[in-house]
Amino acid sequence: MVAARPERERRRWARLPLAIPVFVRSHDEKGKEFLEFATALNVSAGGMLVAVRRILPTNAQIELEIPSAPVAAMRLLPRASRNLRAKALRTTPVQGYCLLGLKFSRPLLYQSDSRRVRQRKVISAM
Repeated sequence: MVAARPERERRRWARLPLAIPVFVRSHDEKGKEFLEFATALNVSAGGMLVAVRRILPTNAQIELEIPSAPVAAMRLLPRASRNLRAKALRTTPVQGYCLLGLKFSRPLLYQSDSRRVRQRKVISAM
């Protein structure tokens, strides 16, 4: 009996098994725009696995919106990412649903270039 070699992990970020409600906006195979309420099954900084009712093609462009409760002092809190863009990397039909493996256009860790700390080259004067 030959033991199977474990496949090398290719993911850059760890996945968190969270059930998060999301709105999925995209275009169907006929080009018609749709909006569907779905559930994210796991999330990482680079993407998420989402269960939707319709089958979407691989490479479909997706817009995600994570609904959140209004907070009275929202302007005092750091801006959270609620609207995300992604691309479908894989689709798997399972019992009336379609599991979409999505890759975010920008990783969640680096949502805005304005928030990134830019490193400058230091030139020494001699």
